[in-house]
Amino acid sequence: MASPAIKGFAGPPSELQDAIFASPLLGGSLPADAERHLEKASLSYHLTDVAETHLHAAHALAPDHAAVLIAFYRFYFYKGHLFEALQMARACIRKALQENVLEPDWREVRADQAPFGEWDALVPRFFLFSLKGYAYLNMRLGYFAEGRLAAEKLLELDANDRIGARVLLDVLDRMNRDLYDE
Repeated sequence: MASPAIKGFAGPPSELQDAIFASPLLGGSLPADAERHLEKASLSYHLTDVAETHLHAAHALAPDHAAVLIAFYRFYFYKGHLFEALQMARACIRKALQENVLEPDWREVRADQAPFGEWDALVPRFFLFSLKGYAYLNMRLGYFAEGRLAAEKLLELDANDRIGARVLLDVLDRMNRDLYDE
């Protein structure tokens, strides 16, 4: 079960979130004080300044911990702070690249470098979901070319499209058709 510290925020699907917290690699070693701040942030979500203060306190204690990065991402995403959510998606990508021992640039990652097609492979899946969030947010912010590149990379890495990148590309294709039909 996911840490209650993250329950109020959106991001990776709940089963991935649960797996992250159960994983010694991504979920382990979160300092107790950081977890308490995440819990308080979740409970005070409706009080934006208070919640954000707790998130920053958790970040100060565990700046590169997946739980903190995901909590920030979800908070900003659901508060409609899309640019800040994009920054956190980038941080999640960096974390996932490091944990997967991949190239430092997601554009250089190849399908044979990690078991991206294996749904039980938690760390590669964390990378895929982080990249999907990045693609989506770029699209929402009007950075369509960057969003397309990220969605295309997802399909390259996840040929069966279990992550759902095709939907993003379909939206972009439909937008292009609508633009040229007018």
